[in-house]
Amino acid sequence: MFTGIIQGLGRVEKISTVKGNGKAAQMTVDLGKLAKGLKIGDSVSINGACLTVIGIKKGKASFEMIGETVKKTALGSLTLGDRVNIERSLRVGDTVDGHFVLGHVDGIGTIIGKTKQKNQTKLWIKFDKNLIKYVVPKGSIAIDGISLTVVDLLKDKISVALIPYTLARTTLGIKGKGGKVNVEIDLLGKYARKVLTGKD
Repeated sequence: MFTGIIQGLGRVEKISTVKGNGKAAQMTVDLGKLAKGLKIGDSVSINGACLTVIGIKKGKASFEMIGETVKKTALGSLTLGDRVNIERSLRVGDTVDGHFVLGHVDGIGTIIGKTKQKNQTKLWIKFDKNLIKYVVPKGSIAIDGISLTVVDLLKDKISVALIPYTLARTTLGIKGKGGKVNVEIDLLGKYARKVLTGKD
């Protein structure tokens, strides 16, 4: 489990297809100082997707992505040198400054607008209408693993507001119009819809 508070940016060092395993792939990410104390079997959020460490050497961690992960998250479009958001897994006793993020990506969103405003940047993201129904106005949402608050909620798109700190320290400061992002709906929003409507 994670909180959506990004601890730093990593860099994709290697991506290779796993032979004989469909669309599965292995990825190596340079975590820098965030690799300190990391062990094989630990979980790390990479752009909001929970991955398991299968190898670690000199600050570079390797992960295996099953075909489902490659197909249904924006990790499948990463290339060498890309920067990625990093968050180590939550430990008992840690402060939860964002919201509870599972690292189970619900879908891929597309950035359709990025407008600078006074002291903030408004980011518009379009994604599947089947996911929009779970979004709560002014509620939480994880975009590329970043805990954000929904500002506008329309039929097939939402907006979030990004402060300069977030732009400077996450992938959302790098990505522009047309960029792909991982979307995880707030767990509480999903449960609320289930309880109130009896529907998934």
